[in-house]
Amino acid sequence: MGKYVVLISLVLVIIVIIIIKMQVKTNQPPQPTPIISPTAIPEETPVASPSASQIEATIKTAKGDIVLTLFINEAPKTVANFVSKAKSGYYNNLTWHRVEDWVIQGGDPSGNGTGGGQMDTELNNKPFVIGSLGVARGGDIKISNDSQFFITKTEASWLNNQYTNFGLVTSGMDVVNKIAIGDKILNVTIKE
Repeated sequence: MGKYVVLISLVLVIIVIIIIKMQVKTNQPPQPTPIISPTAIPEETPVASPSASQIEATIKTAKGDIVLTLFINEAPKTVANFVSKAKSGYYNNLTWHRVEDWVIQGGDPSGNGTGGGQMDTELNNKPFVIGSLGVARGGDIKISNDSQFFITKTEASWLNNQYTNFGLVTSGMDVVNKIAIGDKILNVTIKE
């Protein structure tokens, strides 16, 4: 009878271990996971201030304006490309084609995430925080899309040193958080 008690105890311990492992596995959120909720900072708190080495861009939408500081020193070719496209009216009336709990993405001339050309990726040490402005890319880390950009709604450290980070929202995170798929980028203006 003592053998059966030991055997039953051993089986119960194994069952408990399996249950614990299943709970740990199912409680892990999918990746990429937002670390900080979009409401972690007040909606109109400036995230950064422009300096002499930065350019200001304003993305006008029907829901309000998103003001960004562009990092000319950290991503000069990317900033020059974005500024050129903005000044030419390229982004006028394009849509936000991707909206998730942690990001909004737009600037695709096709409107579905497949459009745009190619340019070299410019990795830098700027971390992807709430309001970071990045460049979309495919599987090759060396090649980025030349028109599609995204704004993070949460901290997104898994993007650090993987995508070009070329700006930061200074005003309008409340607008970023209101954007829905299909909303239009009315225009992008540049202040140098």
